[in-house]
Amino acid sequence: MLESPALRASLVCLLLAGCGGIPPVAPVEAPMDWRAGITADPIWPEDGWWRGFNSPELDQLVAQAQITNLTIAVAVARIRQADAQLRIAGAPLLPLLQASANGTWQRVQRGSSFSLRSDSGQPYADVHSYSGGLSASYELDIWGRFQAQRQAAIDNARFTRFDRVNVALTVVSNVADTWFQALAFQDRLTVATGNLKDAEQTLAAIRARLSVGTANALDVSQEETLVAQERANIPGLRNQLEQAINGLGILTGQPPQSIRVRPGTLIGLSLPVVTPGLPVEVLARRPDVAAAEATLASQGANVVAARAALFPSIQLSVSSTYQSTALATLFGPGALVASLAGGLAQPIFDGGTLRGDLELARGRQDEALANYRQAVLQAFTDVENALVAWRFTTEQEALQAQAVDSAQRSASIARAQLAAGTIDIVTALISQSNLYNAQDVLAQVRLSRFQALVALHKALGGGWQGQIEPPRLQPGRFLGGFALPIGSDLR
Repeated sequence: MLESPALRASLVCLLLAGCGGIPPVAPVEAPMDWRAGITADPIWPEDGWWRGFNSPELDQLVAQAQITNLTIAVAVARIRQADAQLRIAGAPLLPLLQASANGTWQRVQRGSSFSLRSDSGQPYADVHSYSGGLSASYELDIWGRFQAQRQAAIDNARFTRFDRVNVALTVVSNVADTWFQALAFQDRLTVATGNLKDAEQTLAAIRARLSVGTANALDVSQEETLVAQERANIPGLRNQLEQAINGLGILTGQPPQSIRVRPGTLIGLSLPVVTPGLPVEVLARRPDVAAAEATLASQGANVVAARAALFPSIQLSVSSTYQSTALATLFGPGALVASLAGGLAQPIFDGGTLRGDLELARGRQDEALANYRQAVLQAFTDVENALVAWRFTTEQEALQAQAVDSAQRSASIARAQLAAGTIDIVTALISQSNLYNAQDVLAQVRLSRFQALVALHKALGGGWQGQIEPPRLQPGRFLGGFALPIGSDLR
């Protein structure tokens, strides 16, 4: 069994190129290492990776989204549709059996042209006729058209399962992103509220100095401006906070009024460690790459089916019919009529329909191949971008924390000197403003770091390891709360 999607798809491409399905194309080569220069041992995301942040509210939101998110429900419904298509595609591989039964009654007028007699002396006769039969027909799949159609349906069913995993991973990542945004807005709101309180205290001190003549009206006006700016920031932050909470509603499949969790703070949450292995290993952990590979395989099978439709078809049929004028003798000797027939049909002129179907299938195969290569490149790019974002936001947060500490010391010194009357108001205002900006930027940088880590978990497949749950022949199989149809085994 081939474990690497890239290797499997490469073999598919070679086979198709050899059969004339598509021209040979240059493969997508996996890089030997990451540009970010990873030196640590690989630590892949685990299933349930969001629990590593140690946020019970986030765990609750993700659990709710996995059950009631409507995008996931749509993906599950597509699985059911694909399984139904698989059953339909497999039907031509089996004989078609039909049973029939008929009964007729006729009242015929007696006359010179009829030899029918009525024992009752009436001028008419009753005629009864009964028949029953069983027929079977089967088209030989000499060229593999029906088998190719079934294989295309199998690969399409695989695609829907990979797609559901990818949709679920996207939903969980969006829940985490939105929740961390709400926490960051709450942190910024807390900072803004604290800064407003400090600014109002400073304003009161300046007004006190104005009353004794050690400050002027300009000093008071400048501090009032700073207070007004801090007060004006608060409604905007509350607006963004409430919208982030409302956004959790659509992700969890419920109205915003049902969201009971309230944001706390990003400070104190854990940051789960994750490190990628070799770039080629990422391809086996990305459900979107697996989905693109399944689509490519499905379109390749469609090309085979469209080509086989150009060749003759052979139809076999057998039937047996019982006919009698009385039910008692319907299955008696002489009532049986049996027939066996065979037929061959070869398309001669169809206005180019079959050739058009073949070209259409090849075009879709080319599209699927390009999409597969795009998915591979996107996987490498996503990981590289997430690694870069994680590295530099970590560095930025550390530097910004130092800037906040420095601004805090400057503001404390300026406040003390202002109270002592040894510096002017402008210097104190600058120190205050620098501190407020530095604290707000730190909250935003901290959010960027959390989002970079979420993006890295998503880029590495979110703990998925390339396994799917195929539909079984047994009844009662469920996936995501929806029953799957019986009789579609993908193994």
